[in-house]
Amino acid sequence: MITFFLVGLTVHVVFFLSIFDIYFTSPLVHGMTPLATSLPPPASRLVLMWLMDSGSIIESRGTWGVSHTRVPTESRPGHVALIAGFYEDVSAVAKGWKENPVEFDSVFNESRHTWSWGSPDILPMFAKGATGDHVYTHTYPAAEEDFASTDASRLDSWVFNQVNSFFESAKKDSSLNATLREDKNVFFLHLLGLDTNGHAHRPMSQEYLNNIGLVDAGVSELVSMIEDFFGNDGKTAYVFTSDHGMTNWGSHGAGHPSETLTPLVVWGAGVNSPVTVAEPQAFNDGFLKDWDLEQIRRVDVSQADIAPLMASLIGVNFPINSVGVLPLQYLNNSNHFKAESMYANAIQVLEQYKVKMIQKKETTISLLFTPYQ
Repeated sequence: MITFFLVGLTVHVVFFLSIFDIYFTSPLVHGMTPLATSLPPPASRLVLMWLMDSGSIIESRGTWGVSHTRVPTESRPGHVALIAGFYEDVSAVAKGWKENPVEFDSVFNESRHTWSWGSPDILPMFAKGATGDHVYTHTYPAAEEDFASTDASRLDSWVFNQVNSFFESAKKDSSLNATLREDKNVFFLHLLGLDTNGHAHRPMSQEYLNNIGLVDAGVSELVSMIEDFFGNDGKTAYVFTSDHGMTNWGSHGAGHPSETLTPLVVWGAGVNSPVTVAEPQAFNDGFLKDWDLEQIRRVDVSQADIAPLMASLIGVNFPINSVGVLPLQYLNNSNHFKAESMYANAIQVLEQYKVKMIQKKETTISLLFTPYQ
């Protein structure tokens, strides 16, 4: 009986520990060579924004689709998938989705410069993982993030006001002005007001709808300001998306379609214009008719695919940990550029496999190690 008890206890301890070894050990590998296409990119700069109502842009200027997220539909995993191109392992939850359990590469890190405005919970993690001093964050105090707030749209107003002040100051600061006019730059606006109002008042509340109007007007003014600052040079690409959705009762984190289906609208330099379709589009989620967008081609992606798309638009290296696949239908460029970009994307993903294979081979008994064909 004692032997049986000890064997049973050992088996259960091994099973228990295996959960941490499997799920709380990061699968990320390092040591890969960053890759990008050598051809000139279509955009010099990229503006990444969270949340707005983009109907007019979809109909007249860009390409749109649904970005499919993965569980957990929380802020940090969504941002990591979008900006770094991989789905963060569950070990990050041990850090409360706040700190980087393992350092990782991102589009921000590969950029020449990135300026970001918004939440103190999100922005610092991409600056912390960056090499050198080229990712700049501007955040409001953490106390401002009050999910019981009467109206959280002030968070989004803060972001727009700060960005406006930033570009106004650049007109008087020759050094900053010159830096902004370099290529491979990224501007990131993290608009938390809608998320906060959704939690506090629910997505169909008047507070939420008013916040949509505020953000829509703010983005319109922002685009006009940026185009004017750069002399309408046609070298700015814009990406609008969201890290996750939300249920009608103001929650997220699980796998309901309202939480996992998020908008993606891309326009500007290097991006295809809207394509009118004659045949019904093969999407069975039932939303096209409600959105009144059945006539405009919808290009869906996995959330991690947005990172290589952004990298391709401004010509930076694909993040080395990215597993995203470049969504070609968003690109307005030559077949040569698309082919080179596809090739670099494929080799970048393959490099991770090669490094992982070497690591496994070094830690596995040779007789038990069988490479994939």
